[in-house]
Amino acid sequence: MNETTFTIPAQELENRIKKLQQSLVKKGMDAALIIQKTDFFYFSGTAQQGWLYVPAEGLPVLMIFKDYERACRDSALKHVVSLVSAKKIPEFLAGFGYSSPLSLGMELDVLPVNLYRQYQAIFKGAVISDVSTEIRLIRAVKSLFEIDKIRVAAGLSDTVAEKVKDLLEVGKTEIALAGELEAYARSLGHQGIVRMRMWGSELFYGHLMAGADAAVPSYLASPTGGQGVSCLIGQGAGFKKIEPHEPVLVDYVFALDGYNSDHARIFSIGKLSDELLAAHEAMLEIQEAVKTKAKPGVLTGELYDFMTALAGEKGYDKFFMGVGDRRIRFTGHGIGLELDEFPFIAKGQKLPLEAGMIIALEPKTIFPGIGVVGIENTHLVTEAGLESLTKYPDEITMLAG
Repeated sequence: MNETTFTIPAQELENRIKKLQQSLVKKGMDAALIIQKTDFFYFSGTAQQGWLYVPAEGLPVLMIFKDYERACRDSALKHVVSLVSAKKIPEFLAGFGYSSPLSLGMELDVLPVNLYRQYQAIFKGAVISDVSTEIRLIRAVKSLFEIDKIRVAAGLSDTVAEKVKDLLEVGKTEIALAGELEAYARSLGHQGIVRMRMWGSELFYGHLMAGADAAVPSYLASPTGGQGVSCLIGQGAGFKKIEPHEPVLVDYVFALDGYNSDHARIFSIGKLSDELLAAHEAMLEIQEAVKTKAKPGVLTGELYDFMTALAGEKGYDKFFMGVGDRRIRFTGHGIGLELDEFPFIAKGQKLPLEAGMIIALEPKTIFPGIGVVGIENTHLVTEAGLESLTKYPDEITMLAG
């Protein structure tokens, strides 16, 4: 099979595996066993169910439980085998000349305790340690292949935002508008699923809320919440009818070929109040200031402090990224195959920016009982600062009432 038919080219996978192997050597680990779905795809090129064994030296072994034939079509890795049980992993590895590891890295940030115990029993005598931070740091810096993927997704985010103008109507419910817009995004190739790493976090396309509903907090690690359609969902669009002269937040992710673009714009039918217009303009000014400051080597925590200080200077410290003690303590996040990737522009973070990182920057003001204004764009970290990959106008789109 020609490698150009693979989802991820062979050279791309080889580069990723080499970086992981360098991390394993540095940590003194014999190997890593990758099972978390997004990491599994990142290093193997397939999302089929199985196990990816990456030795510190040598070729990786991709062991597939279901579906083997699809995995063979998906993955450009050399060693792809069918395996019916995790218990047989040591036996299969021996067939490739790999002895049972004494030190094994796994993604302990997300691995359930019961599965951890199963793998302890399978790899008798091995010390299982966390390798998730090393994996996430590797994934934080995007290759040209990944940047191109996210550029395409970002362009489609803009296309979806443009469609809002055709669908937004007074009296239409949030959920009805969301359904129409999401159907349109699906027709453009949106994969539907938006993957998140944090335990208990989930998102369906994103948040579309109007007026005061957008300022209703939720459990999600997000400055916005929303009523949602039930207490179980507890976020996003609900049954509120859209009214004139209120901000309509369209904060959507476009997920294409696995890669995400995060994008928020404010719409309204008729003019918004001067208070909201001024707050939105302040958020745009903060974004522009950060774009020139966010260069390789700058610590992410310093960027967070810079943004919160600017919000305070502009008089929005009470409303910036939420209200009260439970407000969100970040102003941006890395994005790629998952929505919540490294780096986090968050309080106390010490990770320096690197060229090739992709950041969703989202300065927003939350006014309880009124609504939300602000912006979110997906940016590429370059030597000159942040390059916005999303191009739809940042200003509020006000339609005739």
